[in-house]
Amino acid sequence: MFGLRLSLKQRYCLLLCVAVGAILAYRFTRNRPEVVRMKRAEGLRANSSQFTLEGKPFHILGGSIHYFRVPRAYWEDRLLKMKACGLNTLTTYVPWNMHEPERGVFNFEDQLDLEAYLRLAASLGLWVILRPGPYICAEWDLGGLPSWLLRDKNMKLRTTYPGFTDAVNSFFNHLIEKVVPHQYSKGGPIIAVQVENEYGSYAKDDKYMPFIKESLLSRGISELLLTSDNKEGLKLGGVKGALETINFQKLNPKDIKYLDEIQPHKPKMVMEYWSGWFDLWGDLHHVYPAEDMLPVVTEILKLNMSINLYMFHGGTNFGFMSGAFAVGMPAPKAMVTNYDYDAPLSEVGDYTTKYHLLRNVFSQYHAQPLTVLPPHQDRRAYQPVSIQQHLSLWVSLQFTDKAFKSERPVSMENLPVNNNNGQSYGYTLYETTISSEGTLNSKNNIRDRALVYVDKHFVGVLDYKTQELAVPYGKGKRTLSLLVENCGRVNYGKTLDEQRKGLVGDIELNKNPLRDFVIHSLDMKPGFVNRLEGTGHWISLRQQRPSFPGFFQAKLYVNSSPKDTFIKLPGWGKGVVFINGRNLGRYWSVGPQQTLYVPGPWLHRGNNQVTVFEEQETDGRIQFSSSPDYGMSVDVQ
Repeated sequence: MFGLRLSLKQRYCLLLCVAVGAILAYRFTRNRPEVVRMKRAEGLRANSSQFTLEGKPFHILGGSIHYFRVPRAYWEDRLLKMKACGLNTLTTYVPWNMHEPERGVFNFEDQLDLEAYLRLAASLGLWVILRPGPYICAEWDLGGLPSWLLRDKNMKLRTTYPGFTDAVNSFFNHLIEKVVPHQYSKGGPIIAVQVENEYGSYAKDDKYMPFIKESLLSRGISELLLTSDNKEGLKLGGVKGALETINFQKLNPKDIKYLDEIQPHKPKMVMEYWSGWFDLWGDLHHVYPAEDMLPVVTEILKLNMSINLYMFHGGTNFGFMSGAFAVGMPAPKAMVTNYDYDAPLSEVGDYTTKYHLLRNVFSQYHAQPLTVLPPHQDRRAYQPVSIQQHLSLWVSLQFTDKAFKSERPVSMENLPVNNNNGQSYGYTLYETTISSEGTLNSKNNIRDRALVYVDKHFVGVLDYKTQELAVPYGKGKRTLSLLVENCGRVNYGKTLDEQRKGLVGDIELNKNPLRDFVIHSLDMKPGFVNRLEGTGHWISLRQQRPSFPGFFQAKLYVNSSPKDTFIKLPGWGKGVVFINGRNLGRYWSVGPQQTLYVPGPWLHRGNNQVTVFEEQETDGRIQFSSSPDYGMSVDVQ
């Protein structure tokens, strides 16, 4: 045929090459269902009582998975499990605070590569509803808004205040140009885009929602626009030209009737069907029983409504990203590190009873059998490790940014650090000189919690509940130190403008305001943690008893392919864990959460560096478990 005659050996080599190619092709594609490339003439429409896609009835069976809460190495695993459950649409928020950590500095790489996430969803045959904010709530620090916005003392978040709209315009200039090519009309997976998020529960500026809508349209967003609110929020959260959707957990026929009345002859969608609930430090672990959830989901689908499970897979609030809750409370309470949410797919991607029951329900809405369930991820309980050395917080200060001197207290956001973007997260140390004993009064100006020391001796804790401490007698001038932790900014409600952290006003000793502070920023970014690990100032526990607060180091040796695991710290109090420089998040003995998730891909063969910042106590051991412990549970009310 080619005018060539191949020898037996050549034919054998050719067959071998073809076979190897076929095996490689199979391995590459076996978990990647072929994307059906239909002719892109008409995207998602809401012109009648049912959604249509390409003019044909379309039922959105959606689930939320946030790329920023899932290790990138597991994105595909989680999306395949979503697909296998019978869902056809992925929804995700976009966290502005992570993509623009400093004003004008943008990050869309690695864990934050949104475009890679969208391409992956498309390759697996999933449609996407994008929720770009700029405010996202999400139990995420400040609802995803960057803290540097609060450097403006007059800032009015989520309004048309120029300082806010200018920042939104700058962010959207970078974000939306990345999103536009992934729209349905351009051959991508995005079939709808949400305008802001639950604005009806905030509603401080009637010009704001039209501004956000126009900000999307003017930059090339051409797919269906949606808004998302609870029943009460529907009254004020809509914007002309966007389909209103509803959020709830318990089905109330009156709410559906109301949605029908304000939007007759339009498709109805539950944008957030809450599959579980979040947890707060000091509370119990919330669960939403499968037997309560399934009848509601079944009824929603029988009503021919579209649905999005929030969350389908919650993941983890790694680092300092968890928010705080303040609605109906005298003071904010901080969110825990895990975002398991009692979702159908657990924090670590395990199937749950909810998952299997939902799969049975959703399978009835597919003409073809659902894809086979992807395999379970192995986990391992590594052997406990002992702390080898420690470093006092006071010694670590030399590795922070240069200390800042100020006559009066300055909030962390207004510190002249991080290229004048202020400090966003972590701890801030305020030190001043005192020359008497007496009563220290915080005047409720501590955000959120302060460990108090006199000449490095622990005196007590000041927080929202405890606002006075006795300062003991001592001779001469002494150093008063307040180590203030930002426990997480409120992410929902009317107090977003008031979320500055650190010392936000005067602290008094014997009714006299303290002055002349030296302020250290301890945001514990990777650079700081790496500098600590490379220093020669660490002291062996055999040489000296540890002082608190301080940093503690241990080595976890992994002799085979690393597996997911959980860290347990039963003999410790409160702090933060870093593994190979990555911030796993906060732990706190008050619970409910008692373990921290360690993703296998963040470990490597050989020695792994575990660094723990602990405020007050340790038993010198780090334990591991193959399963999480979220604490004593209570049903969602």
